[in-house]
Amino acid sequence: MEDIIKNKYELKELELNSLLEVTQAINNNLPEESLYKIYHFTLRANLNIKKLALYVLDDRWDCKANHGTDANFYQIPLEEKFLDIQEITYLESSCENSPFGEFETMIPVMHKNSILAFVFLDGIRKRIGGIEGDVDTTFIQALSNIILVAIENKKLARKELRQEAFKKEMEIAKDVQKYLFPENLPYGPRLKVEASYLPHHTIGGDYYDYIPINRNQFLLCIADVSGKGIPAAILMSNFQASLRTLIRQTSNISTIVEELNYQILENAKGENFITFFAAIYDHKLKTLVYVNAGHNPPLLYDSKNGLRFLDMGTTVLGSFQPLPFLNEGFITDLDDFLFFGYTDGLTELRNNSGEEFGIERLEKLITSNVEKGPREIHQDIMQEIDTFREDTAYSDDITILSCKVDP
Repeated sequence: MEDIIKNKYELKELELNSLLEVTQAINNNLPEESLYKIYHFTLRANLNIKKLALYVLDDRWDCKANHGTDANFYQIPLEEKFLDIQEITYLESSCENSPFGEFETMIPVMHKNSILAFVFLDGIRKRIGGIEGDVDTTFIQALSNIILVAIENKKLARKELRQEAFKKEMEIAKDVQKYLFPENLPYGPRLKVEASYLPHHTIGGDYYDYIPINRNQFLLCIADVSGKGIPAAILMSNFQASLRTLIRQTSNISTIVEELNYQILENAKGENFITFFAAIYDHKLKTLVYVNAGHNPPLLYDSKNGLRFLDMGTTVLGSFQPLPFLNEGFITDLDDFLFFGYTDGLTELRNNSGEEFGIERLEKLITSNVEKGPREIHQDIMQEIDTFREDTAYSDDITILSCKVDP
């Protein structure tokens, strides 16, 4: 009897020392890998557990510790039948013809009614001084809970840091994007230019611009870069700088597009591309020359020809060098017109039923509002899309750019 009491005392002392070691490791902020190793060693060496597999929920259920088994449980997925078990379970014959049949006991590790892990064990009977008895599963539960809650806290801390970094990245990207847009747009009797931008909760790469070239000419453009966040904002910032430099050197729109394509490919290395539309209007010659580089075709309305799409040009910029083809659109005798450009966030906006806003609805809106000024047109469109989407969130940035030239 004295030996039994002594052995039980020694076992409890061993368990307490193990808990102290684990607590010290957590206080020393050891990495998760080290905590798993301490857990593994404690059960294997101190308690002499014959077989062990520890499954932990990250993005999926993964085995984090394994020893003594015939099968390699690091490569075996957790079976779904275990997921709803919340009490210590003796597997017995329930795992016949299953790799998990190697174990006799499964212990779920709970925290605030959530399952953090499953511990599979075999040989939780201990022989000390010739006396055989059950290893206290309460200790195994306590040890598992301490380790796994500490690891869960590390995961939450990393998540918070990622969220904080993401928030900071979004603030920087917003600042970069804000400086892309022109501060002032002309809005006089002869020429009216209006732009509206509805940002999505992430930062996209929408861009629009109005650039006076000389007394008679000006350039209008609208663009959208693939990707989000700081990389997209920086790429579009470089794009804007290149465009504004090129327009001071030449008004040949094909040359500008070819050079922009080269610059994007050099900067993005083919990982991002830009859809781009640019047009140069000449008041004196009454001509509009444009190139559409894979962008949603803008709409052009004039009193002589009605509504048409501006779709001549080339493919997206930043994917091919040289461009596989390049065609300029050229419109003459254009004394008065309404130009309407937009990014795909407008036409691809969906309502609660999953229906897209679509190009046909946009055509009708423009056709019925051609007598109005760009500001009124934008107000009508904003009201229309807000009604259309119901309570569905915007899935992308929406940028619209309008220009009206009166005779």
